Amino acid sequence: AINSFADFRVANHLQDASVTIKSESGYQKSEGSGVLIIREVDGKKITFVWTAAHVVDNLRSVREVIDESGRPRKVVEFKDAQIVKELVESGRRVGEIKMDAAVIKYSNADTGHDLALLMVHAQDYGKDGAKFYLDQNEPIVPIGTSLFHVGSLLGQMGANSMTTGIVSQVGRIMDKMEYDQTTVTAFPGSSGGGVFLTDGRDMGMLVRGAGEGFNLVVPIRRMITWAKKNDITWAVDHNVKMPALEKIKNMPVED
Repeated sequence: AINSFADFRVANHLQDASVTIKSESGYQKSEGSGVLIIREVDGKKITFVWTAAHVVDNLRSVREVIDESGRPRKVVEFKDAQIVKELVESGRRVGEIKMDAAVIKYSNADTGHDLALLMVHAQDYGKDGAKFYLDQNEPIVPIGTSLFHVGSLLGQMGANSMTTGIVSQVGRIMDKMEYDQTTVTAFPGSSGGGVFLTDGRDMGMLVRGAGEGFNLVVPIRRMITWAKKNDITWAVDHNVKMPALEKIKNMPVED
């Protein structure tokens, strides 16, 4: 529970670092949650967003082109997602800011990690960004640890709702992937939202649920593994040097 001035400071930080994500393509609409990461790239303040891949999978399309050798190849493309940031002052909602963001890294929910990294087109968009739990000596957050979750419970209507819970189990294996289990309250729209330690560090991403008290988190240790494999460790560790913006834009979007 939030019961001290320090806790309220953490809560305000998590509000500033959390967003709603809207993805619309044709007749398909989806709303989820995301966590902001702010990095300086080529001297500019750029905002990135972590979310679940299934939140933005309706933006994905595949087309076939003929390459220079005359052979057909498939090109994967994504439409932009819309990032909606709540503006809150003294605990009251005073407005919102909407910006478009490109999907720059994606691992699908069926055969991959259900992770996606977005980049907001506008500069200086984010007010505050998350910091991740990166303790290599204790990579697993133990059972019983108190947690916060901030997500768009039921979509934009529940934007930036904050709930509490604990780590209720670690190392759940589903579809050959590892998850941690938590009792933080979540509903449709929470997917992609951060799950945080009470000091504000992000320990994972909420992606699945089977009721209010049974939710599954992609733990930060798995996010780190995927980030290393795809050369985007800078998206979880602020001590890693940023590549040039041109290199980021030219990364292959899928694993």
